[in-house]
Amino acid sequence: MPAEAQTELADLSRRFRPGLMAFFLRRVGNRAEAEDFTQEVFMRLATADQGSMRSVESYVFRIASNILADRGRREKVRANYRESIWANDAAGIDVLDPGRVAEARAELSAVAEALKSLPERTRTIFILYRLENLDKRSIAEALGVSVSAVDKHLMRAHAHLVLTIRSAQ
Repeated sequence: MPAEAQTELADLSRRFRPGLMAFFLRRVGNRAEAEDFTQEVFMRLATADQGSMRSVESYVFRIASNILADRGRREKVRANYRESIWANDAAGIDVLDPGRVAEARAELSAVAEALKSLPERTRTIFILYRLENLDKRSIAEALGVSVSAVDKHLMRAHAHLVLTIRSAQ
């Protein structure tokens, strides 16, 4: 920022800072937040074309009221989000946040890769039993193996999946 612009901004700060602080303090009741908002006004002024302004005073307080409106909208969004979480918790609904979704996708991808690395028959038996919900006797009959062989394939698949997923984490 050129020295002339810095000087002009410092003059504006001396002139408007007390009024802006009072303006924000009356509306937010928190000195730290009022200071942050006042600072944001001057940050916006630093990037604004001050030559095209008709009245610096009205522009400064228009920025201030816009900052308060932005705060109100943010607070409303946050309140709605909190309310939806509380409502979902009360209803027993699990909230899907982006972090949990990404984590679940990564885990699902790890399971899919682990399943791909199983021998074909073991993978088929595991899928029929765990995903298709077929009973062990039906699987044994369909594949021409004993029920104990189905049990052994399921144990191998389970052990492989647990070890593969744990080592991936």
